[in-house]
Amino acid sequence: MAEFFFPDKNQIEENFSEAARYLGYRRSSVPDSVVTELLEESIKEMHEVISPAAVYEDFPLVIKKNAEDEKPVFCFGDVEIASSSLYDNLKDCSHVTIFAATVGPKVDALIRKYQLIAPAKASVMQACGAMYIEQVVNLLNDSIKARKDKDGFTCRPRYSPGYGDVPLQVQKHFFRLLPCQRIGLTLMDSLIMAPEKSVTAFVGSYKRA
Repeated sequence: MAEFFFPDKNQIEENFSEAARYLGYRRSSVPDSVVTELLEESIKEMHEVISPAAVYEDFPLVIKKNAEDEKPVFCFGDVEIASSSLYDNLKDCSHVTIFAATVGPKVDALIRKYQLIAPAKASVMQACGAMYIEQVVNLLNDSIKARKDKDGFTCRPRYSPGYGDVPLQVQKHFFRLLPCQRIGLTLMDSLIMAPEKSVTAFVGSYKRA
């Protein structure tokens, strides 16, 4: 059965360095005073409108080989996904948790607003939105790990559709298996999620010896 995750937005950290990283800065290149002020202003403004939410469900996982090319096939629920990339992440796992998380529609609206009146600030807002959804996913991941740990399981790092040889089309399975509409999340025909600042991912787990 699907579980929901609605963290208080005050639990979501305002991470300046992470937002700067999404804007293209690295530790060796610090934003100047103008960009720093714009980042700090945008981070606080966006924090006012985020509405973090997520839904997830755990499934038993079976791994078999494709009869034709012996590519690993991952089976959970009624889904079968052939992927060598997932094998590197899930090869020892007996369960997989799939999740979808978002920071809400007002973030997209805020970005669109500044795309019309201040394109430079819109770019900064994009980075802030990426930072905030990453923070939400980190909190969710910690919650999943804590629950699995109580049952004697260890979790693998999360892995999202669209990376390696896992196509974005796999997101259709997430939206079919999870009640994503109950957190205001939809998948468009283009396979882009709405709101855009959203993430889907697998979290594999295996029983500790």
